[in-house]
Parts: sequence; C-alpha cells; structure tokens
Amino acid sequence: MRILTRSLLVLSVGLALGACSIFGGGKDKADIAPKTTALGVNGYLWQAALDTLSFMPLDKVEPAGGIITTDWRSTPETPNERLKLTVRFLSQDLRSDAVKVAVVRQEKQDGNWVTLPVQAATELKVEEAILARARMLKVAERQK
Repeated sequence: MRILTRSLLVLSVGLALGACSIFGGGKDKADIAPKTTALGVNGYLWQAALDTLSFMPLDKVEPAGGIITTDWRSTPETPNERLKLTVRFLSQDLRSDAVKVAVVRQEKQDGNWVTLPVQAATELKVEEAILARARMLKVAERQK
C-alpha cells in the first residue's frame, strides 16, 4: 500500500507539473499536438491530455482514433511498481464526458509483473486535470 501511495503521489506531482516535461522520455509532444479538431478529437482536450501526460513516455498516439496510451513508468523510489495510462476521447465537444482515462498499475512479485487494482479516484483525478487544462487552453485562446 505504501508503494501505491508513493506512485500516486508521483502521478499527482507529475499531473500538477503538466507541460513541464521534467521526466522526459517518449515522443516529441510538439510534433504530434494538433491545434484543431480536424482529426476527429477536440483540439483543446487533445493538447490538454498531452500536456497533462507530459511526464509519462508516450507509446501510442492516434488522433484519428482518439486514443493516447503511455508506456510503462516506474520511479527510482518504487522500481518494483509501474503505471500505464490510456486516454480515450469520446466526443469532439469540450465536455466532462468527452474523455475517459484508464490507469493500469503493476507490481513486481517473484520476478513477474502482476496487475493490481487502482482506486477509481485516480482515474477521475487524471480526467479532471485534463479537463481543467483544456478549459485553460480555451480561455487563453479566446483572450488572444
């Protein structure tokens, strides 16, 4: 349980940092971030998800399919635990039900990675962070 608490703390800190990318890794987010909704997803939500997940290495990025999947991420403090996130875009509108996040947590036990449950609040916090960032992007765009 202590490992989960640390991982959730790291996830929360990473989410708070948003676009800072201090953890590095993954594809260059600037090269894959659409500025419009022409690709089938809401541009604000898309950019907000990339910003929010910027501390995670990206594995699968498909704007036409409306999905972002991160690669596994562990921290030096918890090398026997790792997290992977999937963000699905369900609407082209900027709405609270337009994005769905799934978090998978695994722990190394006897040399094998075992999937363990994640609190539902964890996924909700990531969704809320994406939505809050999307709203900020929309407001900033209007002020230009």
